[in-house]
Amino acid sequence: MPCRSLFARLLPACLLALLFVQAPGASAETPKFKVCWSIYAGWMLWGQMAEQGIIDKWAKKYGIQIEVEQVPDYVASIEQYTAGDYAACAMTNMDALTIPAAAGVDSTALIVGDFSAGADGILIRGADRDIKDLKGKTILLVENSVSHYLLGRALEWAHLDESEVKIENVSDKDLAQAWRSGKGDALVTWNPILADLRQDGDSTLVFSSHHIPGEILDLLVINSATLAAHPELGKALTGAWYEGMRLMGMPTAEGKAARTQMATAAGTTLEDFELQLKTIRSFYAPRSAYAFASSEKMPLLMQRVAGFADAHQLLGNQGNGLQQLGISFSGNRVLGNPAQIKLRFDPSYMQQAAEAKL
Repeated sequence: MPCRSLFARLLPACLLALLFVQAPGASAETPKFKVCWSIYAGWMLWGQMAEQGIIDKWAKKYGIQIEVEQVPDYVASIEQYTAGDYAACAMTNMDALTIPAAAGVDSTALIVGDFSAGADGILIRGADRDIKDLKGKTILLVENSVSHYLLGRALEWAHLDESEVKIENVSDKDLAQAWRSGKGDALVTWNPILADLRQDGDSTLVFSSHHIPGEILDLLVINSATLAAHPELGKALTGAWYEGMRLMGMPTAEGKAARTQMATAAGTTLEDFELQLKTIRSFYAPRSAYAFASSEKMPLLMQRVAGFADAHQLLGNQGNGLQQLGISFSGNRVLGNPAQIKLRFDPSYMQQAAEAKL
């Protein structure tokens, strides 16, 4: 990632960062935490819950304050979380591994919200294109992000090597403009950018996360030390999330109003937003999220993701990152170095939600 060089400078600050962010003037008896998110169909709920008071309701229940902020640039939001500016951040499983975990920030996947099932995709200019047409193309994407991972999986399907394409790194906030200005032959991105560009009608979707279900997870990731010191934060965030998910999924006027508000915030129509929701497999019920997060599949999925990260030296220059850090799962399962766990899939808060214990 272009920001990789920043990590060496961030790491000392990360290790010394406060476990939670307390705003000036906040009382010592009421801890205040900051949570960030960026625009994506699976994460619009965070903004809607903050606006509708659901976040405040759950924060008050546990005697804390939670401030939810939107960060326009997705990668920047994770960088700021890694630097200690936020207690929690919405991000994918791969980015949780390659940015905060790789930088030494022990992080926990608190909520598994959904997995991408078509929300991430690859476009090639022109009609009737095929995945094999990627060969020799200049491809725009956020380098070393989940889009890069998706490209790698597509190239595997096409029996192509990454050396047979040219990758041009473009920030997610600049991708649409770059593509419409004529740059690149192909593009890899996620919704709502993907949905917006497909409406132009001048390209073909040749591969999407629909082909690799479950590999791209959308999470809420929280600083592990903060969570250990303040489990009430984990409970409040998880409780709020499933209240919001129930509302968003309701086939009622109230549910439609919530989805309309999220669509407006995403800069699109309700019809388009609901189409975007169909490209992700959302876990509306905490029981299904808990079952997925605690399944035997999780280590296998993360092994594949870690393999890609290592191949691109995102976990260290030696390409042996899992010798340096570990990923833990429920049932005391560990991938990599068990003495250096830096990413934890802890489904216990989702389990509490499923058992109505929040």
